[in-house]
This record gives sequence, structure tokens and C-alpha cells, in this order.
Amino acid sequence: MFKILKNTQLAPQVFHYLLHAPDIAKKALPGQFVIIRLDETGERIPITISDSDPIQGTLTFYVQAVGKTSLEMSHLKAGDFILDVVGPLGNPSQIDLFGTVVLIGGGFGIAAIHPIARALTQAGNKTISILGARTEELVILENEMITASTSVHVVTDDGSHGTKGLVTDILKKMIEKKEPIDRVIAIGPLVMMKAVTNLTRPYNIPTLVSMNPIMIDGTGMCGACRVTVGGEMKFACVDGPEFDGHAVDFEGLLNRLKTYISEETEAKEKYLKDTGGKCRIVKVSQIYG
Repeated sequence: MFKILKNTQLAPQVFHYLLHAPDIAKKALPGQFVIIRLDETGERIPITISDSDPIQGTLTFYVQAVGKTSLEMSHLKAGDFILDVVGPLGNPSQIDLFGTVVLIGGGFGIAAIHPIARALTQAGNKTISILGARTEELVILENEMITASTSVHVVTDDGSHGTKGLVTDILKKMIEKKEPIDRVIAIGPLVMMKAVTNLTRPYNIPTLVSMNPIMIDGTGMCGACRVTVGGEMKFACVDGPEFDGHAVDFEGLLNRLKTYISEETEAKEKYLKDTGGKCRIVKVSQIYG
């Protein structure tokens, strides 16, 4: 049993959790994740570790409430418990002195890119972070990213905060100006990561993406998280989650993620029906006044 020390809503559908998990916190590294199960009848879902404190024995992570389990999790309060938390899982991000690294976090992916940006900055790299979201209220961890990075650009689809446009617009301008870029790391929606890799490929800029496909056990046994990389079958849980973006078969993965849409929708609708349609999700204006 793992005790929730904090559950705070940061944006519509986005919740911040502080969890007491001392054994995992001692070993967690940037880029790794955990598999959680809320109760004995619950499903197993992967969650990226956004921060860990080995002294306090805590893990920080962010959950987007979009499916049955994440909606159910949004109702948990400080003092409640999660039955199973397994980790740290996956290969940690490579932290070395590369030079100039552009880190791109799309929407919820900002939470995953944060510890990597901080570690790369501490390693002596110039880190340029590009944060993208649909609208201002969906931009998360901006202040934390400013602290973790050398510089930060914010982009929103509607122009309500930062620059209007897409994360690739900022990256394209940097490339066109021939600014030095030694590595790009992109984490977020598949379509965003695909667009980033298509942009960097002609320039041979090393580009890493983090895969978060359907995952069950997180140890390579079930094969649910398979992804084709360079024509070979890989498992995101043990071979990744980071891969060479230029080698990832994004089309195949996008198609695979559609496999259980009907079942996921059915589970979510049943949960909302059983709970009377109640959901903790509120507008940001209701949070901050």
C-alpha cells in the first residue's frame, strides 16, 4: 500500500500527486516510470516519474484524467492509498554533456520532460525547452521548467499564452537560423513527436522520443507495448521508453493505439454511470478564483 500525500488539480484533467514510496524513490532516475494498480480489481497503467526525493521517500507524478482509471484516481485524496506501485521501470534517459539540447514537451508531456531537462542542465548542457499546449490553462509546470532549463519558449494553439502556433514552429525557426542543436528530445502526443522527427530528419539532428503505448506488466512479458523501431520489434517497457525518433514506425503505433478505443470508452461510461456522472474535474478558474 502506498499513501497519497497530496493530490492537487493543476489544470482541467491534470492532477499532481505526491506519493510515499521510499524504496522506489531511492532508485528512480529521469525518464523512468512506474506501473500502478489502484485496487484488486483495477487495471495496471504506466505513469512517468516526474520527480523523486530519496530523502523524503516521495515520488511526484502527474495524471491526466481521461479514462476510467485516471478518472477514478482523480477522486483520491491525501491520506488515501494506492494498492500497487511497481518501479522504477524502463531505461533512464541518457544524461551526458551533449552541448545544446532542445527539449519539447507537448501538453501532458511537459511533466515527463521536466526531470530530463533539469538533469541535462545540471550536466552542463545548454537546454532550450519548448512547451506546447492547446490553451493557456493547459500549460503546466512553466515555472518549474524555467528553473530547470537554460531558456524556455511557450506555445499555445490559440495564442492565449506565449506564441501562437505549434512547438515545431519554434524548432523550425531555430533550424532555419542555423542555431546549433546537438540533440532534440520530444515527449507528448504521438502526432507531435512524429512532426518533430519529420522536421529534424533532413538535418540529421539526433532526436529521441518517449513511447507510452498500451502497457500491462512493464517487464516485457505481455508484449502489449510493442513498437517497431528500425524495422525491428521493440518493447517500450524494457527497450525504451526512449527511442530514436527517426526510426520509429509512428503510423503503425497510431493504428495500434486505436485497438481498444471502444472498450476504453465503455469502461469510462460505465464508471461515470455507476458514480452518477460525478467527476472531480473543474475549471482552473474554480481552483484559483
